[in-house]
Amino acid sequence: MPAVTPRLRIRRPRKGASGFAPRSAVKNRLAELGPIPNNPGNLIGRYYVPKGLRGAAPLVVVLHGCTQDAAVYDQGSGWSRLADRHGFILLFPEQQRANNPMLCFNWFSGSDTQRGMGEAASIRAMVEAVGKVHEVDPKRIFVTGLSAGGAMASVMLATYPELFAAGAIIAGVAYGCASGVAEAFECMGGRAHADAAELGQRVRRASAHKGPWPRVQVWQGSADTTVVASNADAIVRQWADLHGLSVKPDRTDSVEGYPRRAWLDAEGRAVIEQYTITGMAHGIPLQPGTGEGELGEAGAHMLDVGLSSTDRIAEFFGLATAAAARKTTARAADPVRAEEAPKASAGGVQAVIEKALKAAGLMP
Repeated sequence: MPAVTPRLRIRRPRKGASGFAPRSAVKNRLAELGPIPNNPGNLIGRYYVPKGLRGAAPLVVVLHGCTQDAAVYDQGSGWSRLADRHGFILLFPEQQRANNPMLCFNWFSGSDTQRGMGEAASIRAMVEAVGKVHEVDPKRIFVTGLSAGGAMASVMLATYPELFAAGAIIAGVAYGCASGVAEAFECMGGRAHADAAELGQRVRRASAHKGPWPRVQVWQGSADTTVVASNADAIVRQWADLHGLSVKPDRTDSVEGYPRRAWLDAEGRAVIEQYTITGMAHGIPLQPGTGEGELGEAGAHMLDVGLSSTDRIAEFFGLATAAAARKTTARAADPVRAEEAPKASAGGVQAVIEKALKAAGLMP
């Protein structure tokens, strides 16, 4: 991989911030999907359709992280603002405390991670329900998520691969990495080892699907101690095996100073992309601001690193042009080298996640 000069600009959450933004400060742009006929996972469905949207439109399923809800994640990530700009529908499945006290999707529970069962089946049913609200293009359905939501995005890509054209996993794990709480922490800590062939087989066993397989984009902070960086490599190995590709990338470069690797198909199209955000801890890479093309708000789990993952994911999905994404990442005011970036303190973002997981009994 070529040497790069990383840039990192993490804004600390304002004093007193927690995993939740204050409800009074959250601008909820989402509508409630209403009762879901088949909802074994007991999830809530929320959605967003831009005003004036006509005809069959792409759909992006967005999965929040622990301690978050749909509105908080949308405001931080900027997905509904991007939907206004480019004309696509959003579905935000939302966890309930009755299912998980810290609002994590149960990506490590066997009853929620199998086709036709639990939370995975609920999310699948919600996709169908959105189609009753507005016409959806069945060839342009995508999924993305952060942390537990990223792990659940892995679940959806594995259990319903025929449904999704592509997915983007942020600080997540490979499918089948854990089947219980203890294994979940082994997995998150990078101690659940498997080679590419076994990782691929876990997905093949999840459904009767024989391909073609969804395209996958992977995002990871190199300084993440909640879901360590080796998990991103495991996701890449899993999907490289499914696509019949080498674990060695076909292309390496950098975007705004951050390393990017790509695996290409016979036509030269990237079927796997991997971004490593050098020096970033656990969260979603963003480029908040007020200028045209800038999205989201910095805060807990929402990290201003000068690069918008939301924009780049939309580009990978084919929902936004490459020129638009380049314009979004052009701003570079006051760059700070990774080694000079502020570290997460005991009251910082990393501590918030660990405290929440310990309170839920999910971290020793």
